[in-house]
Parts: sequence; C-alpha cells; structure tokens
Amino acid sequence: MSARRGALGYLWAHHRWASIGFAGALIVALVFAVRLTLFTIYWADPAHRDQAIEGWMTPRYVARSHDVELDVIRAALPIAPAARSTLNDIAAETSVPIEVLIGQIEDAIRAAGPP
Repeated sequence: MSARRGALGYLWAHHRWASIGFAGALIVALVFAVRLTLFTIYWADPAHRDQAIEGWMTPRYVARSHDVELDVIRAALPIAPAARSTLNDIAAETSVPIEVLIGQIEDAIRAAGPP
C-alpha cells in the first residue's frame, strides 16, 4: 500500500497536469460507459420497441422505437423539427392536429418497410 502511495505521490509531485488530465479522461470515459450501458438496457427491453406513437415522443424516439432511419420520420413531418421537439410541439407549431401528424408518421413507417 505504501508503494502505491509513493507512486501516486511521485506522479502528483512531478506530473501534476498529466495526472489531472488522465483523471479527467477517466471520468469522461466513465460517463460514456454509463450512458452506453443505460441506453443498451433501455432499448433492449421489448416494451420500448414498436410503441404506439404519442405526442410526448420526439422524432428520434419514434425512429428508434420503430427501428427506422430518422430521415424517414423527418420526411413525414411538415417542418424540420428543432432538437428535442416533441410531436405535440411540432403539431402546435404547424397547426396540424396531432392525430394527422401521427397518421403521417405511421404511413411513412409502413412505407419504409421492415428494417
């Protein structure tokens, strides 16, 4: 244990900026590893695949849930949505009823066919 403290103490004393950079890189890698794990677990759950389209969903969520390219969903929308816009937001912005918007998206998904 003292050898470990000695090595870390030496690194801190002689290579402080490199040690800080390495610790920062480890933290960033850990954050991305946790995100990857959480997203993998979430999308592996069959309950999150082929969900009925609802107004709270974003176009990206619909694309992932139905396993189609995001461009298929974007092509079915009347406008190019802002980042993280929900279908309710898009419907309100374009004055298109949400039911019509969902119908257009469902038609586009059916036209795209199986992945």
